[in-house]
Amino acid sequence: MPLRDAITDVPGIRVGHWTDRRAATGCTAVLCSAGAVGGADIRGAAPGTRETDLLRSENLVEEVHAVLLTGGSAFGLDAASGVVRYLREQESGLRFGEFIIPIVPAAVLFDLNVGRESWPNADAGYLAANRARGGRVVEGSVGAGTGATVAKFAGPDRRLKAGLGTASEAFGEGLVVGAIVAVNAVGLVRDPTTGETVAGPRGSEGEFLDAEAFLRGLGSGSSDGDEDPPAVGSNTTLAVVATNAMLTKTQANRLATVCHDGFARAIWPVHTRGDGDAVFTLATGERELERPAYLALEAFATRAVERAIVRGVQCARGLARVPSASEWLGAAPSATH
Repeated sequence: MPLRDAITDVPGIRVGHWTDRRAATGCTAVLCSAGAVGGADIRGAAPGTRETDLLRSENLVEEVHAVLLTGGSAFGLDAASGVVRYLREQESGLRFGEFIIPIVPAAVLFDLNVGRESWPNADAGYLAANRARGGRVVEGSVGAGTGATVAKFAGPDRRLKAGLGTASEAFGEGLVVGAIVAVNAVGLVRDPTTGETVAGPRGSEGEFLDAEAFLRGLGSGSSDGDEDPPAVGSNTTLAVVATNAMLTKTQANRLATVCHDGFARAIWPVHTRGDGDAVFTLATGERELERPAYLALEAFATRAVERAIVRGVQCARGLARVPSASEWLGAAPSATH
C-alpha cells in the first residue's frame, strides 16, 4: 500500500481545499499542472458540470490541468474560473500562440440545504488551487465535502453527514492509481469488503433505519415515518481518479466508466434521477502500461473509489445540526492520513 493512501501518491497530483464551515460549503481543486490526459463519465440524471464535452474521446483537446469539485450547485461552477486564473498565473495550460489557456473541467454537488445560503466563488477556487499540495490530504468535512450528506431517501431529518475521502492502490512495476471522492448521495453507504452499512438513514438512537424495508414500503403507505422524500437534484457524488499510467483519451474515458462500479458497490441506490454522479480521470503518462496491466488498473481504480467513498463517510464530522455516522454510532477515526 502506498505511504499516504491518497490520490497524491500519483506523482504530479496536488490537492487543495477551500472550506467555509459556517456556510457548510466548499471546493476542492485537484491539480496536474504539467498536464494530464483527461476523461469523464457522468451517470446521474441531475448533473452540473463545466468543460466536460472537451473530454469526449472524439474531441480535440487531450490535456487537462486541473479538475474542480465544488459545492453550491450551479452557483459553485464560478469557482472554476478562479482555478483557471491561478493556473494561468503559474503559466500552466495549453499554449496557443502567445496565449496560455488552462483546461479545468468542474462538477458541482448540491449542499444549499445545509448551513446558510452561500457557495464557492472564483476567489474560493483560486484559494483552493493556491493551497494545493502533494503529500497528506485532509479528509472529511472539508472542501467539496463540507456540506455533503448521505442516506437522504428517508427524508432530510434522517440524513447523515458525509464528506471527502481519498485512497490509492499500487500495482505492477511502479504503477499507482488514486481516487478522491466527495460523497453526497441520496443512497446509503456500505463497505464493499464487509457488506456493512457505514451510513444509513437514522433510525432509533444509535441505529440505522431498515433501509430495504423503507424502500419496499414507498408508494404503499406503509413506509416508516411521514417525512418528505429528498428533492430531485439535491444530491450528487463526485470523484477524480488519477494514475501515473500512460493512457489514450479513449482509455481515460473508459476508465471513468469502469470506476462508476465503485459507486455502485459502495452506494445504494445510486445514479438516480436525483443524483448528478460524475467521475473524472487524469492520466499523467509517467509509466507505460502493458496490455495485461490495464485490467489491473481498472480493478484497482474501482477499489480506490470504493475505499475513498467509505473513508469520506468515516472521516466526516457533524455540521449544521446534521450528525455524522460516527457520531450517531460511536467514536470516529482520524480525519487525515
